[in-house]
Amino acid sequence: MRQAEQSAAPWPPASLLADIRHRMAETAQQYDQQGAFPYQNLSWLQQHKLLALATGQSYGGSGASLETLQQVISAIAGGEPSTALITCMHYLYHLRLRQPNRWPTELIRRVSETAVSEGALINSLRVEPEMGSPARGGLPQTIARRTATGWVLNGHKLYTTGIEGLHWLVVWARSDDQVPLVGSWLVPKSAPGISIIPSWDHIGMRGTGSHEVIFKNVTVPLNYAADVTPVNATTHTDTESQTAFANANTALLAAIYDAIARAAADWLTGWLQLRTPSGLGKPLASLPRVQEQAGQIESLLLINSTLLNQAAAEAFSYSQAGLAKATITDNAIRVVDLALQLSGNYGLTRSNPLERHYRNVLCGRVHTPQRDSAWLYAGQQRLNTAPA
Repeated sequence: MRQAEQSAAPWPPASLLADIRHRMAETAQQYDQQGAFPYQNLSWLQQHKLLALATGQSYGGSGASLETLQQVISAIAGGEPSTALITCMHYLYHLRLRQPNRWPTELIRRVSETAVSEGALINSLRVEPEMGSPARGGLPQTIARRTATGWVLNGHKLYTTGIEGLHWLVVWARSDDQVPLVGSWLVPKSAPGISIIPSWDHIGMRGTGSHEVIFKNVTVPLNYAADVTPVNATTHTDTESQTAFANANTALLAAIYDAIARAAADWLTGWLQLRTPSGLGKPLASLPRVQEQAGQIESLLLINSTLLNQAAAEAFSYSQAGLAKATITDNAIRVVDLALQLSGNYGLTRSNPLERHYRNVLCGRVHTPQRDSAWLYAGQQRLNTAPA
């Protein structure tokens, strides 16, 4: 082929994605059994410049497309999904910072440049004991008190994914003003007064280190009120930005659970091709009943890949993105459930990865939007009763 006709090699190359998946899978069982934080995995991703993949190019990052980020997240999750979830949350925040937002430019610069130079991770801290998920409504109980020299934060957060390895905490709080400001304060994890309660002991996604965090008189500069507005203010809703983030959330977050399901299907395929009961005299893969259920798995994964591709292309409306996320995660759970039906006791044996995949994939249901919320909003849209 002439040089002028050659197309650029795709990025990321399939070889890199395979390397990521293999590297992450090597210690996946260990992280799961120990509930240990995947420091080594994250260090490897930083060494390969993958933690700056979503960071804006103007700050030295790659400014990668949503499609590229999805491919990388899927590769990580196919090997070790806890690492993928930590990385996903980091990517989602850098995608937000690449969109129009109210953050001071200096804060965007600091967060972005440290992601490039150090692999400094960022995530939001929103859930609290008193109110549960903020997606269900309510005001935060974490208080930011204004002083002459800065803000002083006090509060208690739950399910802080990646807290052991985070550099930046985006803390949802309210000020102590008579008419409080509500929104996000940027807090370096190194700030004095932050303590971690090691309470994360779930059946799945055990390596995320999603512990509780206590803020006791934690001080940050006044300009670290990154995105706050008066609680009673009427703010303009940027529908385009909301829709873009909803697509990104589905494209990356749901990709994790789809990748878990694909890892389960891969294990099942190998097992069915090798498992030859003495009474049958041939592999289980030769049975029509088994082939039918394997075809059902393929159907569910085909639906998922179609929806994930649409999300990566930002082709969904806000309500459609929520429906897609719920559908992908439900399909992923169904895939692993079918795999367990076909493998029986073998699939539930701790020495096989399938039982780990099942515990991990169940966690897909807890992420916002949960399916009841996605269905409710889509139903209101259909019936023209959605809140403005």
